[in-house]
Amino acid sequence: MKYSFNFEDASQIFVGAFALAVPISFSAEAWRLAETLPALNLFMLFGLSVVFLTLYTFESVFQRNISERKLVFILRILTAYLMTAMVVLFVLFCINKLPLLSEPLVALKRVIIISMPASMGAIVVDSFDKE
Repeated sequence: MKYSFNFEDASQIFVGAFALAVPISFSAEAWRLAETLPALNLFMLFGLSVVFLTLYTFESVFQRNISERKLVFILRILTAYLMTAMVVLFVLFCINKLPLLSEPLVALKRVIIISMPASMGAIVVDSFDKE
Protein backbone atom coordinates (compact mmCIF):
# COMPACT_ATOMS: atom_id res chain seq x y z
CA MET A 1 0.00 0.00 0.00
CA LYS A 2 1.18 3.47 -0.77
CA TYR A 3 0.95 6.30 1.71
CA SER A 4 1.89 9.29 -0.39
CA PHE A 5 0.32 11.61 -2.89
CA ASN A 6 2.36 11.78 -6.07
CA PHE A 7 2.31 13.17 -9.59
CA GLU A 8 0.25 10.22 -10.84
CA ASP A 9 -2.42 10.91 -8.21
CA ALA A 10 -2.49 14.60 -9.09
CA SER A 11 -2.75 13.91 -12.81
CA GLN A 12 -5.59 11.43 -12.25
CA ILE A 13 -7.51 13.99 -10.21
CA PHE A 14 -6.94 16.69 -12.84
CA VAL A 15 -8.07 14.40 -15.67
CA GLY A 16 -11.16 13.19 -13.80
CA ALA A 17 -12.15 16.71 -12.83
CA PHE A 18 -11.56 17.99 -16.34
CA ALA A 19 -13.66 15.20 -17.88
CA LEU A 20 -16.77 16.35 -16.05
CA ALA A 21 -15.98 20.05 -15.64
CA VAL A 22 -15.76 20.74 -19.37
CA PRO A 23 -19.24 19.71 -20.50
CA ILE A 24 -20.93 21.23 -17.47
CA SER A 25 -18.93 24.46 -17.72
CA PHE A 26 -20.28 24.99 -21.22
CA SER A 27 -23.86 24.70 -19.93
CA ALA A 28 -25.92 27.88 -19.80
CA GLU A 29 -28.09 26.17 -17.17
CA ALA A 30 -25.12 26.01 -14.80
CA TRP A 31 -24.30 29.67 -15.44
CA ARG A 32 -27.89 30.77 -14.75
CA LEU A 33 -28.24 28.52 -11.72
CA ALA A 34 -25.28 30.32 -10.16
CA GLU A 35 -27.10 33.61 -10.58
CA THR A 36 -30.26 32.44 -8.80
CA LEU A 37 -29.27 29.73 -6.31
CA PRO A 38 -29.77 30.85 -2.68
CA ALA A 39 -26.82 30.66 -0.31
CA LEU A 40 -28.38 27.87 1.76
CA ASN A 41 -28.79 25.67 -1.31
CA LEU A 42 -25.24 26.45 -2.38
CA PHE A 43 -23.97 25.44 1.05
CA MET A 44 -25.97 22.20 0.87
CA LEU A 45 -24.53 21.48 -2.58
CA PHE A 46 -21.00 22.04 -1.26
CA GLY A 47 -21.79 19.78 1.70
CA LEU A 48 -23.05 17.04 -0.61
CA SER A 49 -19.83 17.28 -2.60
CA VAL A 50 -17.72 16.80 0.51
CA VAL A 51 -19.91 13.98 1.84
CA PHE A 52 -19.80 12.01 -1.41
CA LEU A 53 -16.07 12.65 -1.82
CA THR A 54 -15.54 11.37 1.72
CA LEU A 55 -17.68 8.26 1.25
CA TYR A 56 -16.13 7.34 -2.08
CA THR A 57 -12.61 7.98 -0.85
CA PHE A 58 -13.22 5.88 2.26
CA GLU A 59 -14.78 2.96 0.38
CA SER A 60 -12.89 2.87 -2.91
CA VAL A 61 -9.62 4.75 -2.62
CA PHE A 62 -8.68 3.73 0.94
CA GLN A 63 -10.80 0.56 1.02
CA ARG A 64 -11.99 1.33 4.58
CA ASN A 65 -8.41 1.28 5.87
CA ILE A 66 -7.79 4.71 7.39
CA SER A 67 -7.04 3.84 11.01
CA GLU A 68 -3.36 4.75 10.70
CA ARG A 69 -3.82 7.23 7.85
CA LYS A 70 -6.51 9.65 9.00
CA LEU A 71 -4.50 12.75 8.08
CA VAL A 72 -3.68 11.36 4.64
CA PHE A 73 -7.37 10.52 4.17
CA ILE A 74 -8.50 14.05 5.06
CA LEU A 75 -5.77 15.64 2.96
CA ARG A 76 -6.76 13.47 -0.02
CA ILE A 77 -10.34 14.75 0.17
CA LEU A 78 -9.28 18.38 0.55
CA THR A 79 -6.70 18.08 -2.20
CA ALA A 80 -9.17 16.46 -4.60
CA TYR A 81 -11.77 19.18 -4.02
CA LEU A 82 -9.28 22.05 -4.27
CA MET A 83 -7.69 20.65 -7.43
CA THR A 84 -11.16 20.19 -8.91
CA ALA A 85 -12.10 23.76 -8.05
CA MET A 86 -8.90 24.96 -9.75
CA VAL A 87 -9.78 23.01 -12.90
CA VAL A 88 -13.33 24.40 -12.91
CA LEU A 89 -12.04 27.91 -12.29
CA PHE A 90 -9.58 27.62 -15.16
CA VAL A 91 -12.16 26.21 -17.58
CA LEU A 92 -14.68 28.93 -16.72
CA PHE A 93 -11.96 31.55 -17.09
CA CYS A 94 -11.00 30.18 -20.51
CA ILE A 95 -14.57 30.40 -21.81
CA ASN A 96 -15.05 33.85 -20.26
CA LYS A 97 -17.73 32.71 -17.80
CA LEU A 98 -15.90 33.56 -14.56
CA PRO A 99 -16.87 37.15 -13.67
CA LEU A 100 -14.37 37.45 -10.79
CA LEU A 101 -14.11 41.23 -10.87
CA SER A 102 -17.64 42.23 -11.90
CA GLU A 103 -19.64 39.55 -10.02
CA PRO A 104 -17.38 37.63 -7.62
CA LEU A 105 -20.29 35.90 -5.85
CA VAL A 106 -21.64 34.55 -9.14
CA ALA A 107 -18.13 33.39 -10.05
CA LEU A 108 -17.78 31.55 -6.73
CA LYS A 109 -21.23 30.00 -7.10
CA ARG A 110 -20.36 28.74 -10.59
CA VAL A 111 -17.19 27.15 -9.30
CA ILE A 112 -19.02 25.41 -6.44
CA ILE A 113 -21.92 24.23 -8.62
CA ILE A 114 -19.69 22.76 -11.32
CA SER A 115 -17.19 21.38 -8.80
CA MET A 116 -19.80 19.04 -7.33
CA PRO A 117 -19.99 16.60 -10.26
CA ALA A 118 -16.42 17.35 -11.35
CA SER A 119 -15.06 16.36 -7.93
CA MET A 120 -16.77 13.00 -8.22
CA GLY A 121 -15.14 12.49 -11.60
CA ALA A 122 -11.81 13.43 -10.05
CA ILE A 123 -12.02 10.98 -7.17
CA VAL A 124 -13.36 8.15 -9.32
CA VAL A 125 -10.41 8.43 -11.70
CA ASP A 126 -8.07 8.74 -8.71
CA SER A 127 -9.43 5.45 -7.37
CA PHE A 128 -8.29 3.57 -10.47
CA ASP A 129 -4.91 3.34 -8.76
CA LYS A 130 -5.87 2.14 -5.29
CA GLU A 131 -4.07 3.16 -2.10
